[in-house]
Amino acid sequence: MRKMLAAVSRVLSGASQKPASRVLVASRNFANDATFEIKKCDLHRLEEGPPVTTVLTREDGLKYYRMMQTVRRMELKADQLYKQKIIRGFCHLCDGQEACCVGLEAGINPTDHLITAYRAHGFTFTRGLSVREILAELTGRKGGCAKGKGGSMHMYAKNFYGGNGIVGAQVPLGAGIALACKYNGKDEVCLTLYGDGAANQGQIFEAYNMAALWKLPCIFICENNRYGMGTSVERAAASTDYYKRGDFIPGLRVDGMDILCVREATKFAAAYCRSGKLDTSSLHACSCVGINYRTREEIQEVRSKSDPIMLLKDRMVNSNLASVEELKEIDVEVRKEIEDAAQFATADPEPPLEELGYHIYSSDPPFEVRGANQWIKFKSVS
Repeated sequence: MRKMLAAVSRVLSGASQKPASRVLVASRNFANDATFEIKKCDLHRLEEGPPVTTVLTREDGLKYYRMMQTVRRMELKADQLYKQKIIRGFCHLCDGQEACCVGLEAGINPTDHLITAYRAHGFTFTRGLSVREILAELTGRKGGCAKGKGGSMHMYAKNFYGGNGIVGAQVPLGAGIALACKYNGKDEVCLTLYGDGAANQGQIFEAYNMAALWKLPCIFICENNRYGMGTSVERAAASTDYYKRGDFIPGLRVDGMDILCVREATKFAAAYCRSGKLDTSSLHACSCVGINYRTREEIQEVRSKSDPIMLLKDRMVNSNLASVEELKEIDVEVRKEIEDAAQFATADPEPPLEELGYHIYSSDPPFEVRGANQWIKFKSVS
């Protein structure tokens, strides 16, 4: 009897020590969903566009919030590791643009395809890879998603084709992926992303032309963060109406800081492609935070008025889809996940030199590959 009373006492004691926020979250009745008005898209060669209202469920809202917060914290950790010279070479971050990668993924199917430029970490995560695999790839470790050989620009997952370092070169590849979708008779689309800095590349217009001629299920997406390598769009482009650039291709201009706008525009464009009509070009007007060629005032304005995570958080709290305490718990869990991944990414060993020639081809028998020194040869193993 005494043991039983002691056990009950321990249970009650443990319950009394539970954080107040958890008790509050458990006892509060949240709404299952809420309807929000979203910004109307500008249209090109379209009679109607995405809806101007949408429903957000509590489940989806919490999922989006966690994903966006994970991408933000992952990029901030990558920034720290880069400044500590643990990440070497290039490191192109996407913090501030989380509504794009999460919103685009929310608007397509896992079987659909996505290819992007070198600001790819967020998409690598939303396409299914773990933070641990991504950070380990950034630090060049064996546990990285490309076994430490790809680095910041070259990451891959199922139905995700990178991370491409040559400005604009991924756009014709995206049209080729869409061609494969059509050729194989699959009801799939390819999201082909590029930045405003690449929007004036000639190969992009060639890809538009082929996609329109062959009616490929390709959605061309310009992630406009208003600067291309530090040069503002006004100084780089005679026309910044990127959603009209395809001319003969229908287009949308979307608020890329609002995840619900991005999600609904992506659903609309994907349905348009699957209908067998024409390919769609949509513009996501994003703003990165913390870039050193912006003025302090511009950075502060973006952070205070347009932060995609804060916009979602405010919507959820004000509509009783979640509490501040609940979202803070997610923040704590995400920070721990990022720290654990960073520990792995700095402790995991680098790939040995003899693996330099591995995975050049997918199925051929092993053969020798000459290295930088012609007397040193490496074996290629699939």
